[in-house]
Amino acid sequence: MVGPESNLTVAVTGPTGTFGFGLMPLLQADERIVSLVGIARRPFDASEHGWTKMTYRQGDVRDRAALESAFQGADVVVHLAFMITGAASRETIRRINVEGTLNAFRAAAAAGVRRFVFASSIAAYGFHRDNPIGMTEDWPARPAAHLFYAQEKAEIERLLEQEAAGHVGLELYLLRPPIVLGPDVVGGKDVIPRPFAPILRGLGALVGRLPLPVITLPVPIQFIHEDDVGQALLLCIVGAGPPGVYNITGDGVLSGAQLVRELGLTPIPAPARLVRIAARGVAALPFAPPLAGWAEAFSHPAIMDAGKAKQELGWRPRYSSLEALRDTLNRES
Repeated sequence: MVGPESNLTVAVTGPTGTFGFGLMPLLQADERIVSLVGIARRPFDASEHGWTKMTYRQGDVRDRAALESAFQGADVVVHLAFMITGAASRETIRRINVEGTLNAFRAAAAAGVRRFVFASSIAAYGFHRDNPIGMTEDWPARPAAHLFYAQEKAEIERLLEQEAAGHVGLELYLLRPPIVLGPDVVGGKDVIPRPFAPILRGLGALVGRLPLPVITLPVPIQFIHEDDVGQALLLCIVGAGPPGVYNITGDGVLSGAQLVRELGLTPIPAPARLVRIAARGVAALPFAPPLAGWAEAFSHPAIMDAGKAKQELGWRPRYSSLEALRDTLNRES
């Protein structure tokens, strides 16, 4: 096992994404990291960000040979390159997300990497009626009924665990965060689906202005701050915690009414049963745009327990779910 005393070379796919910008400063500052390799399709100047340890390598996650070359000499690979939504076709998104992740793991194995860290999602649990409140990592990851993003996350986790079983020398770490918030991530391509970004920015602009009434979704929600995601990734890279799946989330759970009030709006209660029926119906519409699939997230809550990460990784979130939201809105806690 890679220990905390190790002098590590870390390769990161997607270093200039939202998660990358949260992790890179930590790796740059950590004396246990001696060098960094940043793999991205488009060139970037690492020195502009103060990442003096980093060397840029051009690479596309769909090109396994390029990844294998970029990973040579690395001790740890952190795979952050992922597409949520956008103008690309579903087939292209799948090639990047599913096939690209498998390419990254297989290239890491071929290059002799010892540890592979993947940023998954709470969505891997799906939005099923029998999901308990406070899911632990023992609860199965199951494909969602309609939400393509959640289906892919569950599939990727299953495929990675199958791959890892055949490579005993390569440790696999899977992190499952909920919605990631913070001052830098609203509208970020790795965190919040692009079509929702203008809505969130607009709601944020209303804070403290008009007490507009909003129908309250009867679904509790968790958040995590971008800084806490970076810390969890760092612990997977340099820590001595065992490989496996880890839920990470800010402490506390917000109700729909709390969320609406924090946005400076007035909550209007809605019947939970009707909202969930409507959400499942919208998500199941056969000819609806892909955005409609996100309605499934409102059909049943997905609430995690992060005790394993705290106990085995030594991870402690600095921000609660509420504090992460308030920091995003630039409000005092």
